[in-house]
Amino acid sequence: MNKRMRELQGLILEKSKAAKELTEGDGVTKENIEKASKILDELDELQKEFETLERVEKAQKAGVPEDGSGNGASQKKDSTKEFADAVRAHFKNLNETTGADGGYTVPEDISTRINALREEHFSLSSLIDHEAVSTLSGRRTYKKRAQHTGFQKVGEKGKITKTGKPQFSVLEYTIQKFAGYMPVTNELLEDSDAAIVDTMTDWLAQDGVATENAQILAKIKEKSETTITGIKDIKKAINVTLAAFAGTCRIITNSDGLQYLDTLEDVNRRPLLSPDPVKPMEAYLSVGVRRIPLVVIPNDVLPTDTQKIPFIMGDLFEYLKQFDRKGLTLTTSNTAAVTDFNAFEEDMTLIRAIMRADWQVKDDQAIVRGALTPAVE
Repeated sequence: MNKRMRELQGLILEKSKAAKELTEGDGVTKENIEKASKILDELDELQKEFETLERVEKAQKAGVPEDGSGNGASQKKDSTKEFADAVRAHFKNLNETTGADGGYTVPEDISTRINALREEHFSLSSLIDHEAVSTLSGRRTYKKRAQHTGFQKVGEKGKITKTGKPQFSVLEYTIQKFAGYMPVTNELLEDSDAAIVDTMTDWLAQDGVATENAQILAKIKEKSETTITGIKDIKKAINVTLAAFAGTCRIITNSDGLQYLDTLEDVNRRPLLSPDPVKPMEAYLSVGVRRIPLVVIPNDVLPTDTQKIPFIMGDLFEYLKQFDRKGLTLTTSNTAAVTDFNAFEEDMTLIRAIMRADWQVKDDQAIVRGALTPAVE
């Protein structure tokens, strides 16, 4: 997302809040309604601009030129054929231990399709920081958060004391390898290019998401657990513990957490959870004077552990960083044997996938990992 898109998001939110404030309460006037109408017209124009920029960005990621030149359909067909032909290529002298004989990298357009499929399932990877790397290991330097003490008062001819200095921390990564294999019938390989691509991208996408989610949740669990008994504990975490992340704070929970928050009301019996007026499928939780975006993850991805509902509050982007080693490598064989499975004997082909990445905590103060045990009714 580019700078202008982020600016538009802020303007859209600001305009929608202004329109809502003009039309709330018992003292709504005709003048306020007219003002709100003008604001909504401006909001429509901002939304159109955002959608246009979003379409351009998606087109660029898909490899489509901005000027519309080139034949997108033929490009997709070529990459699909390239991918399918590479899968079929195993029939001649493949060797699973030699990349030149048995390995190949998924074409870029097919990788894009895999990433698009991942977005259809909930991927925690979309909430964290990413960096593509080309080496197996490395390090990044970050300046630590510190409290400035300021200068000391000095009299005439007085001795000036040494001031504080910035402190730094080093974040090291080592790329890890994650892999799995999939048996495919030779009948499928003899089928259309589309059939091969659809089967492979669906499998790779879902396994890729499951791998990333498991690694991200493991890193989140490295943070010590904070007990939450109700909305007051959530407010304290947001307002005090996470004060440095006031502008980017989110509340991440599962379907059980959504159900709990959806029952909360203020003293006037108004719900604390309310939908975003611009995007009705997104919600905000009213935490005192602030409204915090809510991210709801399905229970099968973020489970409730022994009746403890998970609440991850703060900025997950600042908490965790994923280092990606570019490329998804596949190897195929129609003669390999895995435990009691023999591809040659069963007239099938084994396709092995390998992805490489590493996850490291960037700022352990960026989140609060809460656990809430709801009262038994």
